[in-house]
Amino acid sequence: MASPEEVAKAFQEHYYKTFDQNRAALQPLYQDNAILSFEGQKFQGQAAVIGKLTSLPFQQVRHHISSVDAQPSLSNGLIVFVTGQLLVDGEANPLKFSQVFHLAASGGSFIITNDIFRLNYA
Repeated sequence: MASPEEVAKAFQEHYYKTFDQNRAALQPLYQDNAILSFEGQKFQGQAAVIGKLTSLPFQQVRHHISSVDAQPSLSNGLIVFVTGQLLVDGEANPLKFSQVFHLAASGGSFIITNDIFRLNYA
């Protein structure tokens, strides 16, 4: 059985690779009633979450992950905390971000129930 850290590492690699290549393809990773808090705005439901992610005002993005922390949750899920930088549309100055996911066990894999994203301003 994989450790929480191993699951978190595999999850974040898949999530950000998919985000950077085709944000719409993230839809199956979100539970039907998932909640996204994006810079303080809340979006609930798979369609609303994906609608927000696909409507972000940039065409290209590259994530560079600095750290990934994981803890098992009381609900047999996993809490994943990610920090890193992202570059959008060829900008030279990366933006720092933090993101927290709650993953729930679902048929031998995990699905996102909660997602909190914030840019980190100095």
